[in-house]
Amino acid sequence: MAITKVAEALAEMGRAGARLDRIDACEAGAGNISVALRHAPGLAEAFPEAEPFDLPVRAASLAGWAVLVTGSGCRLRDIGHDPLAAVGAVEVGPDGRTGTLRHAPGRAWAAPTSEFNSHLAVHDDQVGRRPGLGRHAVVHAQPPYLVALSHIGALAGDSAGLTRRVIRWEPETIVQLPDGLAALVFMVPGSSALQEASVAALRGCRIAVWAKHGVMVRSDAGPLGAVDLVEYAETGARYEYLNMAAGSPSEGLTDAELRAVAEAFGVETTLV
Repeated sequence: MAITKVAEALAEMGRAGARLDRIDACEAGAGNISVALRHAPGLAEAFPEAEPFDLPVRAASLAGWAVLVTGSGCRLRDIGHDPLAAVGAVEVGPDGRTGTLRHAPGRAWAAPTSEFNSHLAVHDDQVGRRPGLGRHAVVHAQPPYLVALSHIGALAGDSAGLTRRVIRWEPETIVQLPDGLAALVFMVPGSSALQEASVAALRGCRIAVWAKHGVMVRSDAGPLGAVDLVEYAETGARYEYLNMAAGSPSEGLTDAELRAVAEAFGVETTLV
């Protein structure tokens, strides 16, 4: 279902947070979700309180947009129970540098997530490159098997190597992730270096793996669409982890088998 109102976006953020919690990808206050909306009917009703806000990065392509975002320290599993406590909204001003921070009276946070700079920069980059977009979602989560693989030194920064390990276990994976995964080296959370690397990585694929930390995922299909991608990748990572724990007795799908799957489903990919 397409998101057409703020209430619908909040409900989907709640379902996405609950799903991430069920797959152990957002312990306590870890993880964050944002949804950028070109049109946001119901924004003022949901978030009646407003204050000036300096954007952490310039976002000229988002001028006039609203970005719903989880608050720093809020549990993603709580969004569904009380979205107005866990989520706020940033209306981006005409200059792309300042805006308005909107929230409900009972908000449970003092500021948007500390990784809002990366969220905002990715939204801005995607909207700027694809002006027909009407909404765009970004999710940061910490799925344990993907994170475990990112601790392997040889895979840090090796997008092709990490992708091959993840996509070789389920035929669905190459269909859903035809552009693979981008593997980034470790960078400090919330840093401008991580923000810039994530923007660049997510131009070519929809999942960036932050070494020793988590993933950042983008989706035109809303936050649930982003979480679906996390699940596909995390399932592949789990198979890889189990195979390694067993001494790596299995090879998984061969390149020829993966090519056959891609051809059968009409998937354009350069992975195999």
